[in-house]
Amino acid sequence: MSSHRTAAVDDQHSRPAGVDDATVEALGELSKALETIHRVRGHLYSAHQLVGGADLTLDRVVKLLRGAGHDGMADRVERELLGRNLLPGRWTFQIVEEFDDGYYAAFQEIERDARQKLAGGRRHIFEAEMKERRRTHGMPGHEATP
Repeated sequence: MSSHRTAAVDDQHSRPAGVDDATVEALGELSKALETIHRVRGHLYSAHQLVGGADLTLDRVVKLLRGAGHDGMADRVERELLGRNLLPGRWTFQIVEEFDDGYYAAFQEIERDARQKLAGGRRHIFEAEMKERRRTHGMPGHEATP
C-alpha cells in the first residue's frame, strides 16, 4: 500500500498527509460513480418533462380525433392514456421526487461523508493529481489553475 504524496494542481485538491494511493483511487471511483448518478438524475428529469409534454399533447390528439369523426378512438385515448400513471400509482413527478429524496440523497451523503472522513473533505484529488502528471509545465493551455 503506497502512501507517497503525488503533487496536485493546487492546495485545495492536494491529498492530505497520510492518505494513500488506494484511498485516493477509491474516492476517485466513488466520485465517478456519483457523477454517473447525476447524469441519471438529469435523464429522469428529461423523461419527466417528455412524458408530461406527451400527455399534454394528447389533449390535441383527442380534439383532432373528435373533429375527424373518430369519437370511439378519442374516447379510448382520453380514458386510457390521458393522465395515466407511468408506474403503478406514480406520475413522473413522484418518481423523480422519490429518486431525489432516496437513492440520490443517500449517494450524495455517503460520497460527502467518505471524502470528509478519508480526505479532509477534499474533492477530485485523483483528477487533480492526474492533471498534474499529464500537463506540460510552461506550455500555454497547460496551466495548473486559472
